[in-house]
Amino acid sequence: MMKVIAAVVLLLALSHQGYSNSLDSCEGRCGYGTDSDFTCQCNPSCERYGDCCSDYTEICKGDSTSCKGRCDEKYDPDNECHCNSKCSQYDNCCSDYTDLCDGDGGGGSITDAEIEALSETLYALDSNKASASQLIIDPQALVHDSQTSSQSDLSSRRLFKYLDEKALFSRPTYSALLAVLDNYNRMTGQTENFSPQQLNEQDVFLRETMSNTELGRELFSFLYTKGIYTSEEDFIQDLKMMWFGLYSRNNNKFDSSGFEHIFAGEVKGGKVSGFHNWIQFYLLEKTGKLNYYSHSFNGPWTTYPDVLGMQFMWEGYYKQVGSAVIGCSPEFDFALYSLCYITRPGKRCHLSLGGKELIIQTYTWDNSSYGDGKKFIGSAFPASPRN
Repeated sequence: MMKVIAAVVLLLALSHQGYSNSLDSCEGRCGYGTDSDFTCQCNPSCERYGDCCSDYTEICKGDSTSCKGRCDEKYDPDNECHCNSKCSQYDNCCSDYTDLCDGDGGGGSITDAEIEALSETLYALDSNKASASQLIIDPQALVHDSQTSSQSDLSSRRLFKYLDEKALFSRPTYSALLAVLDNYNRMTGQTENFSPQQLNEQDVFLRETMSNTELGRELFSFLYTKGIYTSEEDFIQDLKMMWFGLYSRNNNKFDSSGFEHIFAGEVKGGKVSGFHNWIQFYLLEKTGKLNYYSHSFNGPWTTYPDVLGMQFMWEGYYKQVGSAVIGCSPEFDFALYSLCYITRPGKRCHLSLGGKELIIQTYTWDNSSYGDGKKFIGSAFPASPRN
């Protein structure tokens, strides 16, 4: 009886701390591996480790929520989710619709093949990425997925062995990112307040990465031809809202945004949440605020950009798996996440970089919206090659 009472008290406490939001459900997350951004998991391992979300069985193990064998079926209002060409229009597709059916996951008529082709183009256009002489990393310890929660420092040296700051940080897009990164309070539950200068820094970042680079203009041109945006002004304004618009992760405070969560990183419920940018990692490690422990996966790329899934401690708060694209330019990172969120919101987004597959998993923020019901970015990160 005492154990039951203790469990109830714990659940109430977690809810009070801000855990009760859509990102802690298995909706759209079935089988996507372990990620410490969430308080519970939705993969087969969670049954063994006892950390499944409460709706895991209902969402992930029932045929009613999968598109397996149901592609292009007629609409049935009794179904929990749908698998026909109009489901993305009504935002009621099953979570595996993009993977199993024709794939119209929020980007109109945009196909997976078109997204892969565009990502290869963006990859080729990333002229600001780090070269092998400008960036040297030292990944050291490689651990199995089952070891990522152990909080063991298995790497005695820093991950970033060398970075040519003079060459890279002087470039406009890097300078713009650095200016924005230090504008945030990492603790959720505390309101973010921006000065006029900091708001202008957001505008500068968008202009430098999306308007002033060939890579950014290529992304806009693609989305424009697909009818997603009617003008560059429309494109930039939407990016500003979906990325920098504030919402509440905890205590009903405007304490978070997609940009803060993904690029700067946050602390929620006693652990690191988000944090998927290599430059922020480098800056904090350089100043001794971040201690690299190990990595649980390494992408197949032999040049930059590469992908790592890292374990680390950020001034007393642990990150179980912080995946990031390493060595890419700020505009490339921002463009890939934006492409995937706009065309495959809340789904797995299949990209191709140098002929090798990269999967980006995105999540929508469903507790508040902007404009005419548009959804802020909840999270986005590179998925493990094993997922």
